[in-house]
Amino acid sequence: MSELDVAKEQIAYLKFWLGVMVVTDISLFGWLISNANNTSLRLLVSGCLAVIAITVGIVLLHRRIERQIQELRGLWLWKRSSLSSSLLCHSCSLA
Repeated sequence: MSELDVAKEQIAYLKFWLGVMVVTDISLFGWLISNANNTSLRLLVSGCLAVIAITVGIVLLHRRIERQIQELRGLWLWKRSSLSSSLLCHSCSLA
């Protein structure tokens, strides 16, 4: 498996967990809104802290994915330039 394929798989895996975190964050936030009057203060504060922590985790994971996409772009450009130079060398040897 090439470095490019490994990088793509890592990004896909991180995107999966980003989706899980977003769904969890939205669900917890919805629960907090719908049960704000019916729950104890302790549970409400814990839920708010959890929403804040998950939201921070989402932002950090998103930044990590963006960095890996930039690295992937670098790998793709490197692979593309090495491929074109190898084609150029191959055509030079045919002449």
